[in-house]
Amino acid sequence: MLVLYSTRDGSTKNMAEHIAHGVEAAKTISARIRTVPPVSAKTEKQLDDIPDSGHLYVSPEDLENCKGLALGSPVNFGNMSASLKYFLDSTTSIWLGSRLAGKPAGVFVSGSSPHGGQETTLISMMLPLLHHGMLITGLPFSEKELLNTGSGGTPYGPSHISGSNNNPELTAEEIRLCTAFGRRLANLALKCQ
Repeated sequence: MLVLYSTRDGSTKNMAEHIAHGVEAAKTISARIRTVPPVSAKTEKQLDDIPDSGHLYVSPEDLENCKGLALGSPVNFGNMSASLKYFLDSTTSIWLGSRLAGKPAGVFVSGSSPHGGQETTLISMMLPLLHHGMLITGLPFSEKELLNTGSGGTPYGPSHISGSNNNPELTAEEIRLCTAFGRRLANLALKCQ
């Protein structure tokens, strides 16, 4: 299961790690966490293939060979990050081969306010996955934290509210929702095999 994220302040990275724990709770499927390189304003700038720290950058093969996908981004004016969009825009050859069709996928986000565009970002992230033929899942309201959270969480996918100070630490409810989401994706991937 590929858990792919873009992060600005570490919130979506933290979410990705909790989602990966949920994936691995299924015991018969493992999580591979990857990130995307930043997009440079200077197009001539070259980045190393391996980041200085943190998770490895995603490769097209990571995406192509996954059993399912959890895709995460910070909220940028109601849309996914430019770096995540840039990577997804480069996946035409995978789309042409229908290599993701029929695989489960879901999305997760982090934003600074409860009304900052989390749901539109989640939906915008689903669109390329639908074009790839992936089977989109969210979080059902049977997850009790979704009904009781005073922080992040939507039926479209897990979310985190970092506040005006961009706090990357997740609440207990957000952690449980991320873990449940990872477990849900893993169980769907096992059923789709």
